[in-house]
Amino acid sequence: MIDTRPTLYLSRLLPDPVMAIVRERFQLVQEPLDVLPAPPALREGLCRANAAIVTLGDLIDAETIHAATRLKILANYAVGYNNIDLAAAQVRGLIVTNTPDVLTDATADLTWALILATARRVVEGDALVRSGQWTGWSPTQLMGAEVSGKILGIIGMGRIGQAVAQRAVGFRMPVRYHTRQPNAATSLPREWEHRSLHDLLGEADVVTIHLPLTPATHHLIGACELAWMKPTAFIINTARGPIVDEGALVNALKTEIIAGAGLDVYEQEPTIHSALAELKQVVLLPHLGSATLHARVQMGLVCLKNIQAVLEGRLAPNQVT
Repeated sequence: MIDTRPTLYLSRLLPDPVMAIVRERFQLVQEPLDVLPAPPALREGLCRANAAIVTLGDLIDAETIHAATRLKILANYAVGYNNIDLAAAQVRGLIVTNTPDVLTDATADLTWALILATARRVVEGDALVRSGQWTGWSPTQLMGAEVSGKILGIIGMGRIGQAVAQRAVGFRMPVRYHTRQPNAATSLPREWEHRSLHDLLGEADVVTIHLPLTPATHHLIGACELAWMKPTAFIINTARGPIVDEGALVNALKTEIIAGAGLDVYEQEPTIHSALAELKQVVLLPHLGSATLHARVQMGLVCLKNIQAVLEGRLAPNQVT
């Protein structure tokens, strides 16, 4: 019997509930692995498929897009889609989709985990206890910074930025925000005050980044911007690594221009600046923003809904090209 199911390429293994649906509805080009595919394997898989689910680590250039003539949709398993050449996709008529909404809470929660872990030196404390060198409570041991009542500065007020701001209520933190879309301010609560980037960085005790990576936001935070911050301030990034100039950040931390940083993303993932791992005032996570079972399953289901719509000739719910 001929299998008439559409052909799907998965660049990475997805959570079990998603894989169960995938195996029922599609022919897989090949069984996915839990490692990033090499560029030749990625291209070959895309060329053999009617539809594909790819991840933020899969760099899909114009040459690959034009070679994959059978491919009708690239469903990106992420909110951001800077890994895909959108201009080439538009020329080729290839539909690209993303997964908004379903990872908002997970990423906002992780942002707060980084804020608290960085300010209260949680990772250093854990390491001290595990080392066996902890000698007991001390009045001067690992003193950190309180966040309650301090000013929270948010760069980017999309879904995730707003979710982070909503959580600030419990810490009695005034919210200052910067957005590149001034009209967005009209729909936000009045108690959240808009600032220029310069003024926000100068006021905030905690600065957290929630912008997409674009040519305009690449190295948006560099040496000059870090110098505008308070020496007691912390910077948090759960968006995209290249928004922050890692070299400038290392220098700012070493020279105590700022007090600390919490990072979930990096300029050259999975490689990080060698000096970051040596700095105790930095908390480093392996890109865990959406890493809850609920969020990762929902991301897969959104990808499948987008694919189903396109293969049936309908408009994809989350189309970006």
